[in-house]
Amino acid sequence: MLEDKTTERAMAIRKAYHQLEETYHAASWSIEEDALAFLTDAALVGRLVMSQENRWPSKSEEQLPHKIAESFWWLIVLAKRMDIDPHQALDTFLKEKEALLLDKKSD
Repeated sequence: MLEDKTTERAMAIRKAYHQLEETYHAASWSIEEDALAFLTDAALVGRLVMSQENRWPSKSEEQLPHKIAESFWWLIVLAKRMDIDPHQALDTFLKEKEALLLDKKSD
């Protein structure tokens, strides 16, 4: 299943980063540090969107797809580290929003 492969790949990359952290800093990042790293990347997405919309002068719009993908990656990593199935969580969220916003349109 594609979802499982994506999660496996994401976690393999995170494991490699943990090894680098241990090599250079004697410890791997905590979940809190991962969350802060995600927030940093999410903020960069905001700046890159502003740049793309000509609301912020950065000339780095080409980085936007990468930073959006990196944010997806961080969310998968955070979910897995906290024993949350990211695909199930997203499916549940989408179903809730569909029921709230889309199913009522047919009434």
